[in-house]
Amino acid sequence: MPRRQIRVTGAAEAPLRAALRALRTELGVPEAFEPEVLAEAERAAREPRLPAHDATDIPLFTIDPPASTDLDQAMHLSRRPDGYRVRYAIADVAAFVVPGGTLDASAHRRVSTLYFPDGKIPLHPPVLSEGAASLLPDQTSPAVLWTIDLDADGRPTATDVRRALVRSRAKLDYESVQKRLDAGTAEEPLALLKDIGLLREQREVARGGISLNVPEQEIAERDGAYELAYRAPLPADGWNAQISLLTGMAAAELMLAYGTGVLRTLPAAPGGAVGRLRRTARALRIDWPHHVSYAQLIRTLDPHLPRHAAFLQECTTLLRGAGYTVFRDGVTPDITTHAAVAAPYTHCTAPLRRLVDRYASELCLAAAAGQEPPEWVLAALDDLPKRMAEGTRRAATVERECVDIVEAALLKDRVGELFDGTVVDVQEREPTVGTVQLESPAVVARIKGEGAAGPLPLGERLRVRLMQAEPGSAKVLFAPA
Repeated sequence: MPRRQIRVTGAAEAPLRAALRALRTELGVPEAFEPEVLAEAERAAREPRLPAHDATDIPLFTIDPPASTDLDQAMHLSRRPDGYRVRYAIADVAAFVVPGGTLDASAHRRVSTLYFPDGKIPLHPPVLSEGAASLLPDQTSPAVLWTIDLDADGRPTATDVRRALVRSRAKLDYESVQKRLDAGTAEEPLALLKDIGLLREQREVARGGISLNVPEQEIAERDGAYELAYRAPLPADGWNAQISLLTGMAAAELMLAYGTGVLRTLPAAPGGAVGRLRRTARALRIDWPHHVSYAQLIRTLDPHLPRHAAFLQECTTLLRGAGYTVFRDGVTPDITTHAAVAAPYTHCTAPLRRLVDRYASELCLAAAAGQEPPEWVLAALDDLPKRMAEGTRRAATVERECVDIVEAALLKDRVGELFDGTVVDVQEREPTVGTVQLESPAVVARIKGEGAAGPLPLGERLRVRLMQAEPGSAKVLFAPA
């Protein structure tokens, strides 16, 4: 998880656009697709490789932000005599991309979709990612269809994965889903999202998994102006994420049993990092008894409370170091689990936006069928971790720099003004430097004390003065007032 998240719903006046253009140039971000890539994508959109199995009778639905059109997943939830059935359709990118072709080579260069405040740079051409390969409502699409049966307590009892034609019936968004679930007006299958989501959250607690409920920064356009606001994740966000996690865990188990695959792994945090977190809890006056685990403590915190929000920000430091681990020929890797998930896990549910997911789907299909994976998958497997690491770093840099640029653009005319904020991070070796989270606007930026003012008060509210803010040149910097 990144230190700061940004969910973009609008953007940008002239200085902001100029700074974002400069960032694209500095990072060497590929924008326009080459003509031959676009031509291959157009042909693929017209003539995909369609599966024989027809599952268009399943009334699937998607849950995404309202403006999203690159829809990777669609679901259907139902009851069984002894539990539940989750059917989860994942966009089948391999039905459109020819291994070794120009479209495939382009995806390997891009690695993942990059999100900028003024638009995204997709992994695949929009004719596929927002058209033929997307699980848009009322469109028949090739998909990788997962069927996962759960018992009455939400534990998986059976898993099946196969290629199928699917047809989503509805495109839903998180806020409307939450309102319907809260009001009790949601009917099955949507109503089961809450039931199954809560059961899966209980299973997460039981195995020691972690979900950090950290508010996001959101750029919103209102009446021609742009502003930053905080958005706390809704319960429906978490329940929807549990379906994706369930599938990623099922995929990892399939590949481990088969002996060849690619996992998303995260080592357990070293004792020193946990010790530092305990010291931070004491500084923030958060009670953390020694018999209470880190995972249990997290679930007692309220991100709307400043001291708790500061601690949750610090908790993200334990989630650094995630990577991709390839294994083959039955040789189990040294690390098979993701420490935050507290189980084996892989990325397989977002192939329109992330390169590795296409390969994970193929490996799972082969495992389920008891067949050899395609040669093109095996040939690319060893290079995937390095390529994904490079792409992940670039995406993280884009996110971090975009937040800094937007904050500077929105504050550039307010240098010298005073704001109310909370110190959410203090550097251990330089306690006069840290991070402050403003109450309004929704800015999370660097703060630096001067002189003999003493260390920054972690988790405390204070008045701060804006010292600098210039998009593209001077990142936002505050000082205690």
